[in-house]
Amino acid sequence: MLDVTPLQTAVDALADRLRALPQSALRRGAAAEGLALARELTARAQRIERPGERPRELPDAGMFAVGDQLAVAGHDLVEALRAAAGAPEGGTADGRDAAEADVKAAPAEQLAEAVRRVREAAQSEAMTRSARM
Repeated sequence: MLDVTPLQTAVDALADRLRALPQSALRRGAAAEGLALARELTARAQRIERPGERPRELPDAGMFAVGDQLAVAGHDLVEALRAAAGAPEGGTADGRDAAEADVKAAPAEQLAEAVRRVREAAQSEAMTRSARM
């Protein structure tokens, strides 16, 4: 069973940080960076859940919603990774061939990359500068 706790923890912490930032900090770049990360996580989840389909872009719901958007995107990816990890060997959760799946990395590798990206975003200049304001 795939332990997705590191991704859940990192996403929740960053989402909470974004929710707590003042409007001025969100305007200085934290909201844009958070939305970009949420879009990336959403695209990753969609590629796992619907291989071969072009991912739809997460809409911009405004700077005050970016923390919630990041949390939802991260939790969607967690569930997609759990389902992919539980798929039969050589196939996806719905039985399609892995070669057709356009998912090149195993769920554990995808999890590690997603955790790295979330932690990297949390340490970025926009997030750290904004959190100090």
